[in-house]
Amino acid sequence: MLLGLLAAVAAAVAFGVAALLQALSVRTEAATSVVDPRLLLRLLRHPAFAGALALNLVGFGLHFSALRTLPLFLAQTIIGSSVAVTALLAARVLGTALTFADRVAVVAVVTGLALIGGAAGDSGEVSSTVGQRAWLLAVTAGIVLAGAAAGRAPGRAEPLLLGFVAGCGFAVVAISARLLPSFAPSVVVRDPAAYALLLAGATAFLLYSAALQRGSAVTGTAAMVLSQTAGPALVGVLALGDEVRSGWAPVAVLGIALAGLGAVALARFDPQALAGQQPAPGPEPELRTPGAPRA
Repeated sequence: MLLGLLAAVAAAVAFGVAALLQALSVRTEAATSVVDPRLLLRLLRHPAFAGALALNLVGFGLHFSALRTLPLFLAQTIIGSSVAVTALLAARVLGTALTFADRVAVVAVVTGLALIGGAAGDSGEVSSTVGQRAWLLAVTAGIVLAGAAAGRAPGRAEPLLLGFVAGCGFAVVAISARLLPSFAPSVVVRDPAAYALLLAGATAFLLYSAALQRGSAVTGTAAMVLSQTAGPALVGVLALGDEVRSGWAPVAVLGIALAGLGAVALARFDPQALAGQQPAPGPEPELRTPGAPRA
């Protein structure tokens, strides 16, 4: 379990640094009326975003390793704490001092992780069939459709919903990584869990980028942290055999609550705003005479 814990913590650091770079990059691109997959291609022109992508890939490798050895509720809570890394780094890089409330939130995250680590038992080894894992593809298809709908939500609801659906996509990534039966190429290329992992991960990354682009990092990140942590935690305990040490269930619940609330509180850090950036203006709406043909 120790190697899994170290991998999860290292992944949280990588994701935390990547989130800052990603947030500082996405607002340089004009927002569109729908979630546009070409946003990621345009963002690759920015060195900071390329660095964020590289760190996310490294973080995913470490995260994947942790998911194979730790209970999902422990691995996902550690990953959710990456927002604390982002907040601390933003304060350091952008010269913004942490308030008392921010420091309390950091302590809450660290304390919550310590409690969860002490309460965690063994990870489950429940097997699944190919047909059962194929449901992950169906869930992923639903996330793609939900993300497209979230991108059309009005006003302040848009970044909130985009962040929530992105978190659901990252939750599918975590569950798929846990259920993938083998790393052998002959298994990976035929297993639906591998394709669900790739499609859900790419969709979630796009939706989270769109959430950062269209609103404050507060709402999008907070919603993502909650959905990517709560879903896998419940699936792991209820369906995959993840264990909590005997008599430690209240401690685990308290730890998850502390870490989750601390992460949500720290999600108020908006790196774009701290850096004095504003969202890039979107294209001007097309004006045409009623009844006139579209050019």
